[in-house]
Amino acid sequence: MSETNNLLNRALVTVHDNRAILIRLVVGLIFLSEGIQKFIFPDALGTGRFMKIGFSQPEFWAYFTAVFEIICGLLLLLGLFTRIASIPLLIIMITAFIATKWPILMHRGFWAMAHEYRTDFAMTVLLIYLLLYGSGKNSVDYRLSKRLKQKS
Repeated sequence: MSETNNLLNRALVTVHDNRAILIRLVVGLIFLSEGIQKFIFPDALGTGRFMKIGFSQPEFWAYFTAVFEIICGLLLLLGLFTRIASIPLLIIMITAFIATKWPILMHRGFWAMAHEYRTDFAMTVLLIYLLLYGSGKNSVDYRLSKRLKQKS
């Protein structure tokens, strides 16, 4: 097997059961929805939100983030390159924690931060699951991985 096929196969390999489909649906739909909403409601969720948080060049970062959320959310829904798509979404979640939840922790304490972080925490843990275990049997990754194994 060539080095390229080996790398591709490692990115596509996934668990051989159906449990990941619910996780992919939840995480994929939420990121897809949030990305679209950054375009629909720019003052509240896009540029305005990024400006309020304190990002320099908030318009660029809001739309940059929205595009990644939409593309990666769709990839998760399809189960295509799930592990790879999880990485930028994890970076978004880490950035969101640092920019929005860390200040709450520092100024209002743990319980206020825990309350505000509950959805982000769940999304982060689910993304870690997808990164570790892949997209599951009902995915494009699974089918592509099977084809690559048959060719080798």
